Amino acid sequence: MEPSKIEILAGYARTRGDLDRWLEGVPAEELRRKSNGTKWTNEELLFHMVFGYMVVRALLPLVHLISRLPTPIGKAFAALLNAGTRPFDVINYWGSTGAALYFNKRRMARKLGKTINAITRRLERESSASLARSMSFPDRWDPFFAPTMTLNDVYAYPTKHFDFHAGQLSLGRPHR
Repeated sequence: MEPSKIEILAGYARTRGDLDRWLEGVPAEELRRKSNGTKWTNEELLFHMVFGYMVVRALLPLVHLISRLPTPIGKAFAALLNAGTRPFDVINYWGSTGAALYFNKRRMARKLGKTINAITRRLERESSASLARSMSFPDRWDPFFAPTMTLNDVYAYPTKHFDFHAGQLSLGRPHR
């Protein structure tokens, strides 16, 4: 069963709080420490977790557009993106590494807040019919991308992505 708007928004609020607690309560040397199971440092991984929300903000207009096109066009687009998985993985890694230099401990929470606020405004305007629209996705790009995703799935995605990577931080869970 797909999460409701209320559940999606609750996930957004929780992840904002988690990020704030990590950034406020962790010394700089712990942020520079390697994460568990990735090549990123904790700070780079935290940015990558924020980036999941930024990706969704960019994806929303695309999903609205492609979901209105004939299905074969959407499938061909997803197949083309899947064919570029290897370069995507390289860009994804280096992009998060480089972006974390700017969106560091001081700027990261503000970026997440602005991004979630923008996504929330869009989600609140979506109808049940629009949330049910779907398109093919490059399912090799991310373990939480399915071959076909609804717009509702896309809104729910960044919290799943955030929670998955939170388990890879060598910081432990933030204290609530």
